[in-house]
Amino acid sequence: QVRLVESGGGLVQAGGSLRLSCAASGRSFSTVPMGWFRQASGKNREFVAAISWSGRSTYFVDSVKGRFTISRDNAENTMYLQMNLLKPEDTAVYYCAAAVSIDYSDYDVVFEVSEYDYWGQGTMVTVSS
Repeated sequence: QVRLVESGGGLVQAGGSLRLSCAASGRSFSTVPMGWFRQASGKNREFVAAISWSGRSTYFVDSVKGRFTISRDNAENTMYLQMNLLKPEDTAVYYCAAAVSIDYSDYDVVFEVSEYDYWGQGTMVTVSS
């Protein structure tokens, strides 16, 4: 059974940092693009960051550029989201996802919700002002 499990969420003050992890199991994700999304209360799920399967390409939504970094350890089947200088508007449930349906190149990143096939259950991030 394929599973993605997020961890690392919590409550932090504005300006603080958190590191989210996404542990994958059930198959190898070493050749699969992955990404992070978030959903704030009452809002649609939005793209946050994506990484190609090789790790050579990354992409971020403008609102987190310069503050968040995305990385992965294919040997451990794990992806990370380092979040620095957190703001109250970063408060949301954060989801990791994996895109497996297409044979992506090692530079491809995936932005669209519809292109992702597997999702984690989410981890809550709350940033207080």
